[in-house]
Amino acid sequence: MAKSTYYFELNRVDAVAEKNCDLLSEIKKIFHENKGIYGVRRIYQELCRRGFVVNHKRVQRLMHVNGLFGKRPKEKYHSYQGNVGKVAANIINRDFTADRPLQKWSTDVSQFTF
Repeated sequence: MAKSTYYFELNRVDAVAEKNCDLLSEIKKIFHENKGIYGVRRIYQELCRRGFVVNHKRVQRLMHVNGLFGKRPKEKYHSYQGNVGKVAANIINRDFTADRPLQKWSTDVSQFTF
């Protein structure tokens, strides 16, 4: 590479960075107007409403580079901890016949929640 080309490229003004500068200031403005709640999708929609023609990927990249993250919903609470309690032994083994009355009593407990 020629020495002149190297220094030309080194001192050249980046046109994309200038475009991003205006866009980034608008993104920050929208982000702080909404108290840091808006994420990429909402900010992208707001930019479209304000007349900016921009791709959502560019908005996402600029927000990520500048540390602008929307508020995420909390993780749902899961109380299940595995098998709690004891399972009764299967004494009847599906043999519901009885020699005399009131010998075998059973019920379906699948409809009850514990």
